[in-house]
Amino acid sequence: MPTYQYHCPACSHSFEEFQSITDDPIEVCPNCQGKTHRVISGGSGFLLKGSGFYATDYRSKQYRAEAAKDKPSSAASESASTGSSEKKPSDKPSARDS
Repeated sequence: MPTYQYHCPACSHSFEEFQSITDDPIEVCPNCQGKTHRVISGGSGFLLKGSGFYATDYRSKQYRAEAAKDKPSSAASESASTGSSEKKPSDKPSARDS
């Protein structure tokens, strides 16, 4: 159900009413009992909801390339997030392997 905006020219009272599309317009001002007028408004913006409708889905290639530059690399972010200073085993064979 849409929300309609009304305005009373007699007392300058403006109000909104949540009504069905089939309801008759409100003709009496709740403030001064004068005659009201339904105001034509722009309504709300167009929103797509659900999976697959994200504001970033259709960004330009330039924007996506610059955003990728700003992201830290996955290896650097893993070591930074764990905070560990463990040494990785080297590729050199040890004396025991001979």
